[in-house]
Amino acid sequence: MHAKDAATHVGHGLKNYYFKYIKPIEARTHFDKFCAPLMSEADFLCAPMVLLMGQYSVGKTTFIRYLLERDFPGARIGPEPTTDKFVAVMYNDKQERIIPGNAACVQRSLPFKALESFGMSFLNRFEVSEVNAPLLEHISLIDSPGILSGEKQRIARGYDFSAVVAYWATRADRVLLLFDAHKLDISDEFRDAILALRGNFDKIRCVLNKADAVSQQQLMRVYGALLWSLGKVVQTPEVMRVYISSFWDQPYAIKECEALFDLEKQDLLSDLKSLPRSSAVRKVNEFVKRTRRAKVHALICETLRNRFGIFGKEKKQKELLNTMGDIFKHVSTKHNVPTGDFPNSSKFAAIMKNFEMWKIPPLKEQEVQAIEEVLGRGVPKLLEQVEARKAEQKQQAQNPFFGGDSNPFDDVQLGKMEWVVSQSHKSTYDQKFYSLSLTDGKASGGQIKQIMLQSELSNPILGKIWQLSDIDKDGFMNDQEFALCCFLIDFVKSGQALPETLPDEYVPPVYRQQQLQLQQQQQQSPSSLPPQQQQQQQQQGLPPPIPQDATTAAYEDAGGAW
Repeated sequence: MHAKDAATHVGHGLKNYYFKYIKPIEARTHFDKFCAPLMSEADFLCAPMVLLMGQYSVGKTTFIRYLLERDFPGARIGPEPTTDKFVAVMYNDKQERIIPGNAACVQRSLPFKALESFGMSFLNRFEVSEVNAPLLEHISLIDSPGILSGEKQRIARGYDFSAVVAYWATRADRVLLLFDAHKLDISDEFRDAILALRGNFDKIRCVLNKADAVSQQQLMRVYGALLWSLGKVVQTPEVMRVYISSFWDQPYAIKECEALFDLEKQDLLSDLKSLPRSSAVRKVNEFVKRTRRAKVHALICETLRNRFGIFGKEKKQKELLNTMGDIFKHVSTKHNVPTGDFPNSSKFAAIMKNFEMWKIPPLKEQEVQAIEEVLGRGVPKLLEQVEARKAEQKQQAQNPFFGGDSNPFDDVQLGKMEWVVSQSHKSTYDQKFYSLSLTDGKASGGQIKQIMLQSELSNPILGKIWQLSDIDKDGFMNDQEFALCCFLIDFVKSGQALPETLPDEYVPPVYRQQQLQLQQQQQQSPSSLPPQQQQQQQQQGLPPPIPQDATTAAYEDAGGAW
């Protein structure tokens, strides 16, 4: 069974259990006011979510662009607080669009129905950005507003930021806390947001971004200071995992720790790759956590309701609110429930005072038994079915990391894919490139031609290298095209033969999404596409198909320097 199929099968099973046995109890006991909003069908069937949090200008939006290898609708990047809203970046292979928050929360195919509980002020600062990026078929990314430090800015949000973060924490499969090497202080709002993640600390991964902006000696001190700051807030005996690197498509500014940065990148990307493969188990884990909380909540409400007589209900309610800790101990002893499953008694009482406890509908013994049956037999049976189906397909299964349909990332790589041009070579080529006179980040063909002629290769060979390197056929080259050009020159000078067409690992990362779309459209030979389709591709910014036996004259027609 494919990882995605397993998650879908488990999602359908959990959805049936929830709507039949759990949701009716949650609705009657106002569980959504105490813990988490009621769930919808889309919540069980959506892709794993990754929430990005951090102070402004630490690189959250740039990190998403790095993963997607492209921009997405609504992306804004700058040194000031640019992202002023929550943005859910999700998959759509039919059209790329932005869905405003009020429309997104009523769309049944999206898992955002529960966001209505945060009101119009929040929905006006929430949107869904749908993008045709292969990565988003397997995970969704949640960009958050930059966390501020001033009290005035916090008040101006118009909604409870910590409550929204707590909601996303229950829904997300991974939470990335991003820090800037020059912004290690944890403001009051950031502290409240981290504390709102309590109960979900196992999902948190910390990222020390822009680590290439400091020297190796300074980085040691920055890393230690970050752990010290986190320890004061989180207050757990375990040390949080911190990934140290610079997540964007530019070369490292300081290269003392280049090898470390590359390894840290791979570790974090591998962690994100594992999310779809373990999605089914995590869905079960979150469902069991929620169901246990709902059961404890229902038992507390039933105990409180039974304490009321015919008269003096208001006075009795005040008495019960002041002795909520004792009520919890009674419920724990009577129903054999671990004390760790109970909420904070003070916070529970503060919310419960808004309800008339004696009016809460009674809890039937059969309903409690049904919950026990779901946890004791229903959920394990779901997992057994998944394992049984996997066993049936074991003979056909291949390596889950590098082949076969069982790996949802067979055709998708995160961030910079394994480009044939290594980071060290790219840095060397960049020194030449950025010494040129650039226009909109590109160098003209005439300048690049002079550099290419220094290789003393023949004009036909150089013409072929230009054809392969000028991906968008505009007669100019950006830094990645230039790096590929220099690599191919060194490749030929080492005695190797040029490929007729660029292999996948040779295509610069910035163009791979365009190449993938082009390959999906071309079911026939590129040279046999009708002229109308070729013209349409050129209008979309895709490289026009060139016949295998094209000559140097054809390169000139395509806008090359030769």
